[in-house]
Amino acid sequence: MIEFEHVCKRYPGGVTAVEDLCLTVEDGQTLVLLGTSGSGKTTTLKMVNRLINPSAGRIAIDGADIMQGDPITLRRGIGYAIQHIGLFPHMTIAENIGVVPRLLNWAEARIRARVDELLAMVGLDAAEFRTRFPAQLSGGQRQRIGVARALAADPPVVLMDEPFGALDPITREQLQNEFLELESAIRKTILFVTHDVFEAVKMGDRIALLDQGRLQQLAAPAELIEQPANEFVDSFLGQHRFQLALLTRTVKSLAAKLEPADASETPAPEDRLAARSSLVEALDAFKKTAHAALTVQERGNTIGMLRKRTLLDAVADVLGETGGPE
Repeated sequence: MIEFEHVCKRYPGGVTAVEDLCLTVEDGQTLVLLGTSGSGKTTTLKMVNRLINPSAGRIAIDGADIMQGDPITLRRGIGYAIQHIGLFPHMTIAENIGVVPRLLNWAEARIRARVDELLAMVGLDAAEFRTRFPAQLSGGQRQRIGVARALAADPPVVLMDEPFGALDPITREQLQNEFLELESAIRKTILFVTHDVFEAVKMGDRIALLDQGRLQQLAAPAELIEQPANEFVDSFLGQHRFQLALLTRTVKSLAAKLEPADASETPAPEDRLAARSSLVEALDAFKKTAHAALTVQERGNTIGMLRKRTLLDAVADVLGETGGPE
């Protein structure tokens, strides 16, 4: 658990980056810090591992005040992934991933096993990639290594500062989806910074929307979109509310309208939807397959069939609730 209690960051000259921030990130939760440039989101993130020290207030991890201990020890116990990755170019991929475990004096056999485990976890073959250098990888591959390195010492807390921001849209979406799958398996407490409201809605269990260093609203994605706390939040969401509402609603929300399916049959990958898929992803799946119905699965089990007509009716309902795109 990460707790912010009346946290402030003021710089010489009177510039205030963060003002009286109070929020809690629960164990195993992903909290997204969302806002425009200068809103204080990256400053907030960097105060957690003391790359920036707070001017006032208290930040605690599992009840322990971060200012009471050694900052180097603190950082070694927190995963950190950034937009430009920061891999060491003169080190192999295995050496890059093993940096923190080696600093923690792990045995070499344990480090090697952890490197291989993490490469498999992020979808890269250890035999092929462990001896490569960062310059030999694509942008998406380097970002995967950055995430693997952040998880190397199995930290309970992971900080992610626009980790997919420098990637092209297709690679970015692919890595977002892969990270969501990974997130459900690793169960870390994650603080995730982005300026992209669509990424925030997709990635976060809760969203903290900041403006000029002040918290404007802390809420689950659906609540943020459907119940904006003030005029700023309403304006920030603006004309995207319809698309965002479709992102926050999942296929599982239509469970009562699913039709029975033959659970003994194993549908092809392109013929099935995950129950956690958003309505946007469901629309895209129907467009690609041109099917009239798709199998819905949850944790590998078939829970029913979703008809395209049912999905379109649900989208129409959202359109009526939000007023549609402007």
